[in-house]
Amino acid sequence: MKDHTAQPFNHVRRRDRAVEDEAWIRAMLHRAPFGTLATVYEEQPFVNSNLFVFDEVARVIYMHTARTGRTRTNVEQNDRVCFSVSEMGRLLPADTALGFSVEYAGVTVFGRASIVTDETEAKHGLQLLLDKYFPHLQPGKDYRPITPEELACTTVYRIDIEQWSGKQKEAEADFAGAFHYASNP
Repeated sequence: MKDHTAQPFNHVRRRDRAVEDEAWIRAMLHRAPFGTLATVYEEQPFVNSNLFVFDEVARVIYMHTARTGRTRTNVEQNDRVCFSVSEMGRLLPADTALGFSVEYAGVTVFGRASIVTDETEAKHGLQLLLDKYFPHLQPGKDYRPITPEELACTTVYRIDIEQWSGKQKEAEADFAGAFHYASNP
C-alpha cells in the first residue's frame, strides 16, 4: 500500500484526473461562486464555506468573516490552511453500484492565512469581493464606499497560495443516461 503522507500536499492520486494546466486552475478560482476554508485548532479541524476572491496578480485569496469567531481564532493559532472550490457536472448511472459516478471539477489550495491589518489592503480585498459579486455596481455611485467603521467590524483574510492542484472528471457528451442533479425532484 502506498504511503500517501509521503506525497506532496498537492499530489492528485488519480493522475488521469489531475489538471496541470495553471490557466485552468486560475479560471476555476475566478469563476467559483464560493469556497470552503479548512482550518485547525489544536486537534479539531474546522471547515467554513465563504465567499472569496482570487487576486491573480498577487496570487492570493481574500475573504472575510465577522470580527470575532472560530475562523479568526483558528487562523491566529495556526496559519496553515486548505481552501477548496468545486463544481458538479452530470450524474453518471451504471449497471453496477460501484460503477455509478459523477462529473466534477475542483481546485484545492494549500497555503497560509493571515489577518489583514493594513487598512489599504483590507479595503482592497473587500472591494475585490464586491467587484466579483456585484460587478454592475460601483462604489461612490451605486453605494457608499467602505468606511473605517465597516472595516472595524469585519476580519479580512489573505491566503498566500503555496501550492494548488486541480482535478476533473468528464464523461463523453453522449454518456447513456447521464443527467444533472436537481435538488427539487
